[in-house]
Amino acid sequence: MQGGNHQGDALARAWCHGERAWCYARAAYGAAMPSAPIPVVVTPARRVVLVGYRASGKTTVGPLLAERLAVPFIDADAILFERLGSIAAFFASHGEAAFRAHETAVLQELLASDAGLVVATGGGAVIRAENRELLAQARAHGVGVVYLHAPATVLQARLRADPGARPSLSGAPVADEVPTLLAAREPWYRAVADHVADATLPPAQVAASIAAFVPFT
Repeated sequence: MQGGNHQGDALARAWCHGERAWCYARAAYGAAMPSAPIPVVVTPARRVVLVGYRASGKTTVGPLLAERLAVPFIDADAILFERLGSIAAFFASHGEAAFRAHETAVLQELLASDAGLVVATGGGAVIRAENRELLAQARAHGVGVVYLHAPATVLQARLRADPGARPSLSGAPVADEVPTLLAAREPWYRAVADHVADATLPPAQVAASIAAFVPFT
């Protein structure tokens, strides 16, 4: 969730030449690249939004997909962490509704850019009707929305192995609440997406399957 790859800088660089469909290679590949911008013409801009439950692999598949598409990767949760600090602490002190409002603001900012990019959303981004409408509008303007799907048992196993700093949304342990929350969210994930990827496959294979999806080729 915390992400340490300067997401704010990446977002700024992705926007900086957005109107001309340019992006910085350094935004995608990090500080190892030269500091001077390398313009990459993307016509049309390849823009993909990944949705899915916690531990479905959005922040693992996202960078691999971005590399394949030669665009920056942006983790929405990492931007929220930069702005709010610990998400679990923010939940505890301000409540979920306040967090969701900030989540919507970040999603609006990311979808406002015409630059090519891959965005990983938070697992609960589809809860708010406003966010689902934003994603529907984005799809109408050529943004691909991909649902990374995995069964509840797989997600539970991953969360038990690595719960991270994710806050509980029900009062139960994060792995135990998966079946109930996933059942509620599943129709929303499928409704906003124009492609469903099998998130039980190895991350590189998931990224390849998305890159091969017709609208992004």
